[in-house]
Amino acid sequence: MKPNWTFPTIISVAFTLLFITACDEAKLIDENKDLPAQEWFYKNRLVFDVNIEDTNKTYNVYLNLRVGNDYKYNNFFVMVHQTSPSQTVTKERKEIVLIDESGNWLGKGLGDLYDYQVPIYPQYRFKEKGIYHFELEQNMREDTLTHLYAAGMRIEDFSIARQ
Repeated sequence: MKPNWTFPTIISVAFTLLFITACDEAKLIDENKDLPAQEWFYKNRLVFDVNIEDTNKTYNVYLNLRVGNDYKYNNFFVMVHQTSPSQTVTKERKEIVLIDESGNWLGKGLGDLYDYQVPIYPQYRFKEKGIYHFELEQNMREDTLTHLYAAGMRIEDFSIARQ
C-alpha cells in the first residue's frame, strides 16, 4: 500500500521538521555516526569538525553513544583527540558509566537500545577561533566492541543551552 502524500501533508511535514531543527539555537554540532555491523574497531576513529567563532563563550561538549542491551561491559572508555586551529594536539581518556551498581541502564531506553549524551567537557572554553578537529577512538581493552550502534558529539553554547 502506497502512502497518500498530498501537497498539504508534504508542507506540514516540512514545516514541522524546520520548526524542530530551528528550535535548537544552542547547537554548534550534534552529529552521530552509525557503526557498521554494530561494531567499533579500535582503529576506526570517528571524526568531527566544528567551527568556533567566539572564544569568550563557554561551551558544553558531549559524547553521544547508542548501545544495545547485549553490550557486555558496565562502562565505556573513549580517547578524545582534539586538534586546534593552530594544530595543537591533545588527547584525553574519558570513562562513560553505562550501568549502575544495581544493573540498571543509565541511558534513555527504547526497546533494547540505550542512548547516552554525557558531558565530557562541561562549560569548556576554546582558546582559538577556527576549526577544531575531534576524533573519537574506542579505548577499551578489546579490539572490537560489539553491540555499539552509533557514537557522536554534541557541542552547544552554554549560555543559550541553560536558558
